[in-house]
Amino acid sequence: MSDTLTPDVIGRRVEVNGENATVRFAGVVPPLAGPWLGVEWDNPERGKHDGSHEGTVYFKCRHPTGGSFIRPNKVNFGTDFLTAIKNRYVLEDGPEEDRKEQIVTLGNKPVETVGFDSLMKQQSQLSKLQEVSLRNCAVSCAGEKGEVAEACPNIRRVDLSKNLLSSWDEVIHIADQLRHLEVLNLSENKLKFPSGSALTGTFSALKVLVLNQTGITWAEVLRCAAWCPGLEELYLESNNIVISGRPTDVLQTVKLLDLSSNQLIDENQLYLIAHLPRLEQLILSDIGISSIHFPDAGIGCKTSMFPSLQYLVVNDNQISQWSFFNELDKLPSLRALSCLRNPLTKEDKEANATRQLIIASIGQLKTLNKCEILPKERQTAELDYRKAFGNEWKQAGGHQDPDKNRLSEEFLTAHPRYQFLCLKYGAPEDWELKTQQPFMLKNQLLTLKIKYPDQLDQKVLEKQLPGSMTIQKVKGWLSRLLRVPVSDLLLSYESPKEPGIEIKLENDLQSLRFYSVENEDCLLVRW
Repeated sequence: MSDTLTPDVIGRRVEVNGENATVRFAGVVPPLAGPWLGVEWDNPERGKHDGSHEGTVYFKCRHPTGGSFIRPNKVNFGTDFLTAIKNRYVLEDGPEEDRKEQIVTLGNKPVETVGFDSLMKQQSQLSKLQEVSLRNCAVSCAGEKGEVAEACPNIRRVDLSKNLLSSWDEVIHIADQLRHLEVLNLSENKLKFPSGSALTGTFSALKVLVLNQTGITWAEVLRCAAWCPGLEELYLESNNIVISGRPTDVLQTVKLLDLSSNQLIDENQLYLIAHLPRLEQLILSDIGISSIHFPDAGIGCKTSMFPSLQYLVVNDNQISQWSFFNELDKLPSLRALSCLRNPLTKEDKEANATRQLIIASIGQLKTLNKCEILPKERQTAELDYRKAFGNEWKQAGGHQDPDKNRLSEEFLTAHPRYQFLCLKYGAPEDWELKTQQPFMLKNQLLTLKIKYPDQLDQKVLEKQLPGSMTIQKVKGWLSRLLRVPVSDLLLSYESPKEPGIEIKLENDLQSLRFYSVENEDCLLVRW
């Protein structure tokens, strides 16, 4: 750029040696001669001061080292949309082909042309483009009116992330020429909103809008959404958004909403978007949430909030209470959940037990942390849950006879699905609720009889096994002993105290003692 400054330079986005900034000042900075630009860097570590020089404040920065003064000829103000596309996508011809002469007829007059093939090839290439990625290509404006529509009429998907766009006016001028535009990524641009309303139908075909790290506010989100009547996916990651109003006439078609890394969002703000009728996927990773409640739904009931929500992502939050998952069971359409890297779900030796508890707490869940929940896993999880809290259930007034059940409100609040599990599998019997012996050396080894009900030629074996031994390891030992594949083995046990009752050992990750296996019990092996 030349040293001549124009009044409209303030607010423009610029690039200097690979770093982006916003122009905050243009003029003279005494005692230094000549014109200067005062810029606020996107990366405050790139700057030197807060916009002042020798005691005079020329502009203000959000960070004390976010500003610099730069000569205008050192600044790149960017390029227009169509030029960026040509630079990125048009194949360059060699010098010989550029010089090739050709005679063409325009009307009745023959005309000699140079490079005509090259021009036709460029136009053909551009007209076929449907997907354009111009990330970090210094795009700052739309260019001449009508040029984009003429050259690239079929573009449907555009990535304009991390460019030099400084206002929605320029975005509108681009989009207005792309009548088939369905996907638009404007992440990492700092966009001022237009003074007037947007052109009617500018984003009429748009289905996906990505506005991550743009500094957009919730009020601006709602204003922008009004331009996109058919919007289905909206990404708003890392914008410090505060949800300040209920979307009444906008966002009604949105199926996916990503609010990740907006640390100012809390539980009460989520109520404002809880009645979006078509919202199927909600991404709330890294917003600092620790609890959620649906006050309109009592124990065992479904909430009217988030009526269509099927997939919820709450990774990297502060979830540390099981009541969070109890509340999620109230969502009528929830089928998939991702809750990685929370205090309650960190990857450790208890990860499988945590997974089982979540499955048992949310009855309609089909996928957890992108892993399908098979019917067998759900049955095992629910049976284990029913047993694990059986003594607590009994102490809280639970009884095998439903007519004698007098469960406390405290227990029902902590375990809202327990009564349903009793109806599904039957109330836990007394023998299932045996108190396990203290974990002492003399109690670690169990003397068991090993029988093979379907293999009459196999002799009964007596063996001492650790009570802490998992079913998976027991199967591994039996596989080596019997030379039978582990996958073919089915285990159960009988207790002489409860003749005729056979207990299946279905969860490979649980221990013998978890199933209340005791000395002199009989391990039944089938394949």
